[in-house]
Amino acid sequence: MMARPWQAPRPLLAIVVTLVALTYQAGKKTFISIQEVPADANYVKDTLQFVMDKYNEESDDKYNFRIFRILKIQKQITDHMEYHFNLEIRRTTCQKLETTNCAPQEGELRKQVMCNFSVFAAPWFEKYKIQKKNCISS
Repeated sequence: MMARPWQAPRPLLAIVVTLVALTYQAGKKTFISIQEVPADANYVKDTLQFVMDKYNEESDDKYNFRIFRILKIQKQITDHMEYHFNLEIRRTTCQKLETTNCAPQEGELRKQVMCNFSVFAAPWFEKYKIQKKNCISS
């Protein structure tokens, strides 16, 4: 008895479908967990320092900004680690090259900014990248 022509490719079709499904899944982030973390949790301080250094570097303002209040920090673990920061930052009395004794500006120069950052973090390799930044002056 001869096999029907459409029966032979069945195992091959199953393999192809499985490979396509696995390739599609590999392209998506595998969600593991997201949790709120305190400011003193491992790697948070270094990641916040990177965020503020990058913000000040990219800012056209002649004064540095610093974190005035941390509103929320979340750590998300997928195939890598991400931090999501909700921060209130303020312009300081220090200009770009100054970094010590930087009090918040008062009076006319007072400027407050609310920012949300999403940061890729691999702190054990000292590798960070701001993936999203949304800042609004208030």
